[in-house]
Amino acid sequence: MTKEIIFTEDALPPLPIYSQAVVSNGTVYASGNIGIDRELRLVESEDRLYLQRAALQNLEKVLKASGSGLEHIVKVNIYLKNLARDFKSMNRIYSEFFEKGKFPARTCIGVSELPLGADVEIECVAEV
Repeated sequence: MTKEIIFTEDALPPLPIYSQAVVSNGTVYASGNIGIDRELRLVESEDRLYLQRAALQNLEKVLKASGSGLEHIVKVNIYLKNLARDFKSMNRIYSEFFEKGKFPARTCIGVSELPLGADVEIECVAEV
């Protein structure tokens, strides 16, 4: 089995105990993405759409560095700290990143806490 750790300066850095992604046997496993800055501080924004979009944009950069892309995603997991408030806006932002009718499999769940107090975290599995 081969395993390649992915790191790209184009994307935000991972938390110290994470890899941005790992590629193994033609599949990329991307770690969760939250709204942080380059100093690993949570971005302070009341604009939930901005944070949701930023997580997907960062995920896109990590996938590109892995030799993949959003169009190759097989499964997405989305974690929302406030599912009732953010589910509808997450769906709207999410639909901007994928071709209608060709959405990957997805799970979106509400959680009590996320790293650094984030409101959204997004991870995925994609083909290379």
